[in-house]
Parts: sequence; structure tokens; C-alpha cells
Amino acid sequence: MKIQPVSIRELSGRKDLRLSAANGIIGAEKEISNSEINRPGLALAGFTGRFTPNRIQILGETEYTYLASLSAEARVAASEHVLSFGVPCVIITKTLQPPRELLEVADKYGTAVLITELTTDEFLRSLAEFLEPHFAPRESVHATLVDVYGIGLLVTGRSGIGKSETALDLVERGHRLVADDLVSVYRMRQGVLMGGGNEQMQHYMEIRGIGIIDVPSLFGIRSIRIRKRVEVVIRLEEWDSKSVYERVGIEEQTTTILGVELPYVVLPIVPGKNLTVVAEVIALNHLLKVVGKNSAAELNDRLIEAMRKSTANSIYDREDFE
Repeated sequence: MKIQPVSIRELSGRKDLRLSAANGIIGAEKEISNSEINRPGLALAGFTGRFTPNRIQILGETEYTYLASLSAEARVAASEHVLSFGVPCVIITKTLQPPRELLEVADKYGTAVLITELTTDEFLRSLAEFLEPHFAPRESVHATLVDVYGIGLLVTGRSGIGKSETALDLVERGHRLVADDLVSVYRMRQGVLMGGGNEQMQHYMEIRGIGIIDVPSLFGIRSIRIRKRVEVVIRLEEWDSKSVYERVGIEEQTTTILGVELPYVVLPIVPGKNLTVVAEVIALNHLLKVVGKNSAAELNDRLIEAMRKSTANSIYDREDFE
């Protein structure tokens, strides 16, 4: 999926960033093409050997104080060192007013200078929360994503097999729908996969025989959430007597999405099987594993220990009779 760049106009319009333009509409149509952010400390001093001009340039109090300590001519030169590379924009934090020389050079190169009332740390966090998901690697998955006991279950399977009905039953039991039919999955840092849905269709569901339903209108706002980490993948499929299904769970199956390995559970469907309860158990079992408790492994260890003791006792008994 091709990721669209973000224009400076779109960035400055976000209320959470509290941005205002210091030099009008200049550079508003320039685009940001990645989520990386740069603080041009050494570049202002003239060292541009490792400078990354395709990133947003942040001037915090340190950079601002350095510029203020320079003469007017030196400020022009420092601004030229950074802006001559055609950076997307310059953002100054803490409502610090940009030097006149910086604005003049910015006008020369058609670069927007923006001011935020946030501190540098606050602004960097808010900016990363917007840019990282936008530019993260992503793919669309034909599935349903549900938050069950705080675990993101991605339910997959062929069309019409019952993904939406299973999710609807989970919602009715108090769990939360994230997205139905088409889930947009994107990879954050440290291999965390997040999932969400289409903004217009995210919390609508198609139930065969009924049609389209509005989940939050039927079950309340607590029945949904905007996004959720994807932690377990469940695949629904028809029972096949020739297939071998996992019965013990010692060897965990995994699948890969966007290069991230996830636990993978195949659920064969047979008449009378309660998929909703099984899905809840999958979520609870994953929670136990997260805190270090693996029921299958513990039972296996207990059986091995019981067999070891039984063997030792039988040898002792035989020797005792002798």
C-alpha cells in the first residue's frame, strides 16, 4: 500500500500540535515523506556532513539560545546552513519567536516556519504519535479485529465462514470491536503491530441475513475502540477429517504479518462448537503466557516428572522384594 505524504498545511492544521505559522502561507504545500525528526544543532554551526534535510527540523530552547548568541550576519549564515537544503519545515517550540534573519532566509527558500506552544519533549511525543502510524509499513487484511480481555484477536478465514458473527457474539458479551471485514495493520517500532479500520466503515458490520448494523448505536460506545494491538491470529476453517489439528499446545504455531511473528490458532468449525467461548479462552490463555504461565508445558513437565518417579519407585519395590 502506497503511503501518502503529509503536507505542511495538513500538519499545521492539527489541533493537538498547537501550531501557528510565523511566515504566513509560505511553504504550506511542501510535503513530509517520513516520520523521522531532526534537531539541527551541529548544522547551525556549519557542520552538515551528517545532516538529514528530508526531515522536519525542530528548534528547541537550546538551538534558539545558540542563534540568539550570534551576530545578525552569523544568524543568516546559520540559517543558510540548514534551509539551503530545502528542508520540509522548521518548528520552534515553547512559543519562542523566530529571529528576523531566520524568517528572511526561510522566505528565500520557500520554507514554512511554525511555532508551537508545547515544550520540545511534549511536541516531539505528539508529533511522533501522528507521524509514526501514518508512515508505518502497513497492509490490509481480510479479517475482523476484536479486543477480548485486553488482547487483540485478529479473526481470519474465508468469506462467509462466520468471522463477523463470532465478533458480534463477543461484543454482545462485553468485548470491543475494532474493525470488521477489512483491517488495516501497521507495524510500529519494536515490532508492535497495530490494527484499525476504515474511518467511514470501521464500526459497521455486515451480518448475512440482516445486512449492515451500527455496532456503537446498538451496544453503546463502550463496545468499540479505534485501534488495538494485534496479538493473536485466529483462523476459522471447516472441519476436515484429513487434517491434523493441535490438541496439546506444546508446540505453538505462528504466522507472520509485516515481518512480525504472531501466535496462530486454527479453529475447526463443527456444529455446536461455541466459538465465542473458545475465543475468550484463547485470549485468557495468551494472557497467562504473557505473565509466564504455560499450561501445556506445565502439564507436560508434570507428566514427565510423574513417569520419572514411577520408574524410580518400581525399581525400589523390585529391589525391596528381593
